[in-house]
Amino acid sequence: MKSISMTLGRFRLSVQLITLVTLLYGATWMGHYLSDMVSNALPALSCAYDPVASDYCILIPTQHQLNHRVGEAIVQMQGFAFKMLLPLFFTFINFFILFVILNKAFCGWICPLGTIQELIYRLGRKLGRPLHSLKPYQTGKVRPIKWLMLVGLVMALPLMAGLGVTPHETGDAFCEVCPSRVITSMAAGTTEELAVGTSSFTDTVFGAIRAFLVGFIIIAALAVRQPFCRICPMLSLHALFRRLSLTRLVKVQNDHCEKCGICTKACPMDIPEIWTEHGSKAFNEDCILCGRCAEYCPQDSVISIKTGPFTVFESSRDYYKKRVKLEKPNGSKPAAKNRIRKTTKTQEHKA
Repeated sequence: MKSISMTLGRFRLSVQLITLVTLLYGATWMGHYLSDMVSNALPALSCAYDPVASDYCILIPTQHQLNHRVGEAIVQMQGFAFKMLLPLFFTFINFFILFVILNKAFCGWICPLGTIQELIYRLGRKLGRPLHSLKPYQTGKVRPIKWLMLVGLVMALPLMAGLGVTPHETGDAFCEVCPSRVITSMAAGTTEELAVGTSSFTDTVFGAIRAFLVGFIIIAALAVRQPFCRICPMLSLHALFRRLSLTRLVKVQNDHCEKCGICTKACPMDIPEIWTEHGSKAFNEDCILCGRCAEYCPQDSVISIKTGPFTVFESSRDYYKKRVKLEKPNGSKPAAKNRIRKTTKTQEHKA
């Protein structure tokens, strides 16, 4: 059996690092206006507060338009359709052009904040920090938070600011608390966004929440995979349209699945549905299309990632065995991977 040197996981990490450098520092060598050439509505948290970034995410223009276009247009009631519909139309057209191609893979492969969380998680493993996975009931309790973030911070507060109901600072409420604003800016060499504003009570509250989330991510990511991704409004925005994209996760029913569960253990989002469900229900709202469930599934063609009619990657027993062998060149077994292998051995014995 030939060994494999480039696994799906290693390929994904390479893509993540390339896009991280491009999105965080792209403007330094390609010009400040690269964002206009790439997109003004990237389906990933690429922050406009980063002074050398090459793009920014859809949540920024969405908040801006709800505040300055929709809210103000409702107040003025002049040119309402033009001011409201046209800007939002072009914003979401940019979003859909990119989203339809890769779907939620923007979260698992491209998002700078997601990549940084994974790098911190890898550091935690090197430091010997124990891995903490969420139980199914805990995952269920966390899921509503991302929807509250989308509805409350991205949509409701900016709209209310435009209507004059809430303070001006709430016009970009999510950006005010988004940890990407601080983390990616620090990666670009500036610490300005670390400061907590004191110009108003609202500014101070937003700054305190932002600082808390940054600290939470840095500490939690050492022991929990993708802590902020679980509550990110970008993920909920993706979940709204995930059925419309060409790229999707597919799982077929298999008799071995009932006693296995490796896919959920490998999943960085601790999604139980990828183990317990099949068909469309397995493609859960929390899925970031990282492909780890397909990579670690020990059964042929049970889990796959497809774009249209084409299979991009699918589970394979032969690939799984090579993958496990590749991860233990010196006979060592990382704790998380050891649990996966133990489950597999039990399954193979019972089978």
